[in-house]
Amino acid sequence: MPQQEPSSAPAEPRAASVEIRTAARAALIPTVRAVASDLAARADFDLDAISDLRMAVDEACATLVGLAEPGSSLRCTFDVHDERIDVAAQVLTGADATLPTDSFGWRVLQTLADQVAVETGAVDGGRPALTIRLHKLAGPAL
Repeated sequence: MPQQEPSSAPAEPRAASVEIRTAARAALIPTVRAVASDLAARADFDLDAISDLRMAVDEACATLVGLAEPGSSLRCTFDVHDERIDVAAQVLTGADATLPTDSFGWRVLQTLADQVAVETGAVDGGRPALTIRLHKLAGPAL
């Protein structure tokens, strides 16, 4: 039986993933913000990056909560990599909900995160949803 040679290519490190769901209410956003801050601190992000991530998550969640269907959930997923954290925040919305990307809040997100995008789509059997995706590097961008 032929033996396989070990691969010399380094394996891609797996991201640690954390997902939280809360009611889509402004009063619960500090909980999500605290999770983001704690994950960044545990990943050895510098203090400025921790602060920027915390504020970006706060702004993304506040924006989405304002557009959420009454009684829906706010779902946030954090994928922690060695050099960055990827965040996806999502709420169910009405069919005509849109997130303006020419607002002051959107500009704040673009300043705080290294990348930011908004997605519309259907989830849970065709219900409309809005998702804000952002990622933040552990330190200053090169």
